[in-house]
Amino acid sequence: MAQVQSRKGQVMQIALLGIDLGKNSCSVAGIDASGEVLLRRRLHRNSIPKLAARFPGCIIAMEACCGAHHLGRVLRKQGHVVRLMSPEYVRPYVKAQKNDDRDAEAIAEAATRPTMRFVALKSEEQLDLQSLHRARDRLVGERTALINQLRAILLERGITIPQGHQKLESMLPQLIETSGDLLSDRIRRLLEEMWQELGDLTRRITSFDDEFTAFARNDASCQRLESIPGIGSLNATAFVAAIDEAQAFARGLAGAGAAADDHRRKASAVGHQQTGERISAPHADPWCKGSHAASGAHPDRNRLVAVNAAANFPKSAEVKFPNYADGVVMERWPFFGGRPRGFGGGVKAGGVISAFERTCSGMSSAC
Repeated sequence: MAQVQSRKGQVMQIALLGIDLGKNSCSVAGIDASGEVLLRRRLHRNSIPKLAARFPGCIIAMEACCGAHHLGRVLRKQGHVVRLMSPEYVRPYVKAQKNDDRDAEAIAEAATRPTMRFVALKSEEQLDLQSLHRARDRLVGERTALINQLRAILLERGITIPQGHQKLESMLPQLIETSGDLLSDRIRRLLEEMWQELGDLTRRITSFDDEFTAFARNDASCQRLESIPGIGSLNATAFVAAIDEAQAFARGLAGAGAAADDHRRKASAVGHQQTGERISAPHADPWCKGSHAASGAHPDRNRLVAVNAAANFPKSAEVKFPNYADGVVMERWPFFGGRPRGFGGGVKAGGVISAFERTCSGMSSAC
């Protein structure tokens, strides 16, 4: 507990600092071991490390929002214990007449709760990788919007193209030349410009995919994840960027099972055909809103492998999983109803679930 003299000459024993982060100004609330608020400050974001240096070795709590991980790394270098929390978990502790000062007090109070779930602090490499994924998602969204507009323009003129952006890209130039009187000269020029824009977006997305593949090829954690059926370089790098240390989650990878479950339902709608590497990224998990996936919410959904495998294979298929304890033994699990036989929530020795947990344990040591 840090003892610091206040401006009035009183000795303050600060045990925890709660910080409500803003773009420019931030509110700070300092509490002692009993939970009494001894300090309230409003200062610029850049001044927070200077204030924290006056309280060596104390606990600093923040919401897991934009900029929190960078500031958390700076404060951790000063010797502080940094605790990040999901904003949804902090909200119940905010008192009436909400303002920035009371938000900071609520953050400090929430961090003292013994059942609070904290978000692991991300490294700079993780944030870089996550930024690349989000940039790729934005490009995919722009490409989808452009394709929908192209199809609408063509459909209004009686021209239809099979599904898939690759078919659209390959057929569009020929349609522009051979459509005859169906397209006016101005619409032809518009379609040519949109086709060039579509090709540029596809090239940029492919560039990101190649970069993720190269990263996964040289990363031990990604290679372990890729050994699980249905996970490729795209999903592996997304998991590493969002989770990294698997031991940060006491009961496995939170929320991932729900994402795989959702994908399995989509696969069953098309006759349980194998759809390849299409499992949703962790941030798209319908069971985990906001930062739940990173903070360990819904631990009963953490058994990923059984549902993950069912998402990518027919229900009657038999899938082999490596036994990571032995290194060479391959095990065969028959699937019925999308889950392995005997799956009742328990861990079978040498089975699918325990194999994945050993994978997660290996990820932690390899990071």
